[in-house]
Amino acid sequence: MSEAIWKPNVVVAAIAERDGRFLLIEEETSSGLRLNQPAGHWDPGETLLDAVTRETLEESAYHFRPTALVGIYSLPMHGSEVTYLRFAFAGEITGHEPDRALDTGIVRALWQTPEEIRDGRDRHRSPLLLDCIEDYLAGQRFPLAMLRHYA
Repeated sequence: MSEAIWKPNVVVAAIAERDGRFLLIEEETSSGLRLNQPAGHWDPGETLLDAVTRETLEESAYHFRPTALVGIYSLPMHGSEVTYLRFAFAGEITGHEPDRALDTGIVRALWQTPEEIRDGRDRHRSPLLLDCIEDYLAGQRFPLAMLRHYA
């Protein structure tokens, strides 16, 4: 008798701060318009750093260079067998393509203060948005050298 092998959905998220504001995206979800960091699935053949750079550009039109790992977060989706494993990266914005089309479902990119993010909890796609920001604000950073990719 064989059992199915459980595999979490691996995602990456970008935490970019500029002038005391954080880059977020507003996106259409089954629960209506929600806020999140630029984030998405890790694709085959990519490193985690490639994935967060790509996802940030696709969802926000901003170029992102990761500089540190803020944390790794596990979020089971109650009522389903899905669990998300999020790698959240701090980094810097290195450019912007304001005329670039955003991914399907993304309404816009915006910059919010920590207070605005805390006050908007009811619009967050998941609790990970605020948890990642709070960890970042607390100074939590891990060197990227702890990540190793083998080809």
